[in-house]
Amino acid sequence: MPHIRPISDLRNSFADISRMVHESSEPIFLTKNGYGDMVVMSIEAYERRLFESEVYFKLKEAELEAKSTDKRYTHEEVFSDLRSRLANKVDDDV
Repeated sequence: MPHIRPISDLRNSFADISRMVHESSEPIFLTKNGYGDMVVMSIEAYERRLFESEVYFKLKEAELEAKSTDKRYTHEEVFSDLRSRLANKVDDDV
């Protein structure tokens, strides 16, 4: 169930709103004149949602690529390639 508060609570009850977003890790929706105006959330919750969004995008991209080709890689091939790239990057940085 989303938390919905009037925007005036941001000014009048800031400490309460701050406590709620940190304890619940959920956003609080703020309304102005009865209509949605803003969303307030903790930085941790924002970063988690941003990460989940990026992961979802990458998975969707991989799914589209998989549909466009018949080439498949084993996990050994993938990790071998990653290790090689990391080793090359370390060598380049040194």
